[in-house]
Amino acid sequence: MQGTVASFNEDASGEAVLDTGRRVAFDAAAFAASGLRFLRPGQRVELDTDDAGEVVAVRIPTMHR
Repeated sequence: MQGTVASFNEDASGEAVLDTGRRVAFDAAAFAASGLRFLRPGQRVELDTDDAGEVVAVRIPTMHR
């Protein structure tokens, strides 16, 4: 699913607003799994979830040709 970063904390946790308007929190482990170093509010992200709906990875969407 895709959304926009609403907040990013010093401990690498944060929150995104999905395109549906729902707010989804992610923890530092989900951020670390992505290999990213920083997110900024307003940045577009893809959120990978597990079967329980918990965010397990936060990625930057890329354009494919």
